[in-house]
Amino acid sequence: MVMENDLGKDNIWKLVWGIAIPSMLGQFVSVLYSIVDRMYIGNIPEVGDLALAGVGICGPVVTMVGSVAFLVGIGGSPLMSMSMGEGNMEKAKKILANCFMMICVFAVVLMAVILPLRRPMLMLFGASESTYPYANEYFTIYLCGTLFALIANGMNQFVICQGFAKVGMKSVILGAVLNILLDPVFIFVLDMGVAGGALATVLSQLASAAYVLRFLFSYVVPVRITFGGYSWKIIRRVLCLGFTPFLIIAVDNVMIIAMNAVLQKYGGAENGDMLVTCATIVQSFMLVVTMPLGGISGGTQTILGYNYGAKQFQRVKTAQKYIIGLCAGYTAIMFVLARLLGPLFVRLFTQNALLTEKAVWAIGVCTLAIIPLGVQYELVDGFTAIGQVKFSLPLSFWRKLVYFVAIFILPAVWGAEAIFYAEPLSDILGPLATIIVYLFAMPKILRTQ
Repeated sequence: MVMENDLGKDNIWKLVWGIAIPSMLGQFVSVLYSIVDRMYIGNIPEVGDLALAGVGICGPVVTMVGSVAFLVGIGGSPLMSMSMGEGNMEKAKKILANCFMMICVFAVVLMAVILPLRRPMLMLFGASESTYPYANEYFTIYLCGTLFALIANGMNQFVICQGFAKVGMKSVILGAVLNILLDPVFIFVLDMGVAGGALATVLSQLASAAYVLRFLFSYVVPVRITFGGYSWKIIRRVLCLGFTPFLIIAVDNVMIIAMNAVLQKYGGAENGDMLVTCATIVQSFMLVVTMPLGGISGGTQTILGYNYGAKQFQRVKTAQKYIIGLCAGYTAIMFVLARLLGPLFVRLFTQNALLTEKAVWAIGVCTLAIIPLGVQYELVDGFTAIGQVKFSLPLSFWRKLVYFVAIFILPAVWGAEAIFYAEPLSDILGPLATIIVYLFAMPKILRTQ
């Protein structure tokens, strides 16, 4: 067994870099799952814009279902890292066994509950009679692959937290590359349209899931998947710790759903579908910002958790400084690229001149304050990594609350397009509160251990 990274001894900067960059790249590639689907679907002859709106309505619902993977993966992997840091490998093995069981159970329950409710759900979340057929077609096929999606995303966290960040990245790249290859074949060559995009995604996630399971069942990893040792105590701890990242993702997507519904209301029959399509393109760009950003802050949680469990608190503080720098640096680059490459990005999805103009403007608005957002991600994920959910959860809620209130007030006062200013408003007020809490709380946490 050859470890990629020694979490307790390697140079901190090299360790952060060696885990953060593969995790970031892995998440960047995973964005291609949704972006490539949307790009091809938006260019389907004659119906592309409507089909893109339908898939955009599915997007947050699909991601919300997938957030269960992070409930278990990000909930269990810091606990496993801390157990490994303590030298308690038996406990780490039990945590992994419980998490794998939870992933499988959640997948079955989600499919059974959501499939019968998909029409009222999609209509409530912003679908119109024109876009519902496309939304339903995509969502139904995708939902049938829930188990593959949860395993690929959730169990991959347990590969990364054992020091195998490059293996985790490869599993994501495998699925994304396969999706890129299959999408044009199924959508255009086989003339399957929206259904082809969904099927390509499901098959790609199946490949990623198989890769992750093959690795975690092997003898290469220090802690491999076993069966038995199931414990309500472990399950409760995983759910408690994972509730914050789960809620962040789930609430993010509830807000996107609310945004689509509000855009339909204030846009009316004339502009509602166009504004939802515009929002879908903007959300695709924001995924390029937030998912790799989450890869940096989430992937490096294992460094913080391991060294916190090993009581090496100076390494925790040093690592967090480097991680904050990486997060802020990445968002600064994306701030610049949003202004330089925004029009090129939008034209990947549509050739409609009016829609292009609106989407480019909206991307510029939504990225106004993404640099402080980078700091917010790391500080909240840092609290989660060391088990301090009492801080991470309310701080996450605060930013979401600002956004949620803004998407209802802004369009009511200034019209439908004002809704896009909700993003920079929350990206300023959220990080401001988080930084203040961090400066007061973190020194005390590390002193009292």
